Amino acid sequence: MKRSSLMAGLLSVLVLFAVATAFKAAQTVVLPLMIAWLLSYICGPVVNWLVHKRVPLGLSVFAVLVLVLFVCYLGGVFLGGRVRDVLAESPKYLQQLNVIYQDLVSGLDLPEDYLADINWTQQVYPKIASASVTLAGFMTNFLGKLMLVLIFLVFMLLGKPYFKYKVAAAFPAERATVFTEMTASISKQIGQYLVVKVAISGTTGVMVWVVLSLLKVEFALTWGALSFFLNFIPSIGSIIASIPPVLLAIVQYYPSVWTPVFTALALLVIQMTMGNVVEPKIMGDSLNLSPVVILLSLIFFGWMWGITGALLSVPIAAAIKIVCENIDALKPISILMGSGKSLWKETHETQGK
Repeated sequence: MKRSSLMAGLLSVLVLFAVATAFKAAQTVVLPLMIAWLLSYICGPVVNWLVHKRVPLGLSVFAVLVLVLFVCYLGGVFLGGRVRDVLAESPKYLQQLNVIYQDLVSGLDLPEDYLADINWTQQVYPKIASASVTLAGFMTNFLGKLMLVLIFLVFMLLGKPYFKYKVAAAFPAERATVFTEMTASISKQIGQYLVVKVAISGTTGVMVWVVLSLLKVEFALTWGALSFFLNFIPSIGSIIASIPPVLLAIVQYYPSVWTPVFTALALLVIQMTMGNVVEPKIMGDSLNLSPVVILLSLIFFGWMWGITGALLSVPIAAAIKIVCENIDALKPISILMGSGKSLWKETHETQGK
């Protein structure tokens, strides 16, 4: 029995890695499919509501599609504007970096010609130009994937209103009712999680923008947008999002250190408050993933799909946890994926009584 269980476990691991390798090889198709699947949980309730109000299904899907395209268009315009602003101001900050570097090494015993050969403008500006070319290629690739995402999303939304009727016709009445309730619960919880996560990330981005604007740190809106996107990567994302504005404040206000210090403290307070107080309070422990699960999810999906996979890792892990939570046979997996805080509280409350 033990040997067969061990073989089954090893076989499951091999199957998992085989599937992951296949998904990595087919990421051109699988990644847009996953993004469309997650978007369908946000857009699906809107389509169902419009259909319930007797709006034709095709028109409802078209209206939602136009809204998604409009949001993507605004995002593209915003990103393009931010990149242009950064590139326009980069020579000024590169010159400031030269001043900082010279001040830092002036007290060191270095050859005179060594200091003369170091020029941040010559060293960094070609890399910035290369990065802008890479970004342009990324945006072109993103637009191609966006079209694929929208195609998948349209087909998913067209089938959503009729899903419960197909289940009712495919299974006996009792099983159909149980299956419909389970899938409805899964869809509702995943949709709520994604909406709340977007709202919390958006609030975090706005707070970062306002605070940095008050501190007069340049590109405050850019850093707010960066915080919004990277907030989908817990813990690591907030740290990465806080580094560029702090570094910019150091360069911008050199030799003063107070504004960089205030910037770092303000960002720390915002990230700690939103990540450790507000988000757990709103979502509760049911969607609070274990730190180990978050780390493994980041590594696994980051390995499969790069930065996009890292951004999607936690929403996908949360969706998997919700699915396992609603299927009796998979509930132990859902419990193991959770943080266990609620179980700890229940145990101590019981012992206290």
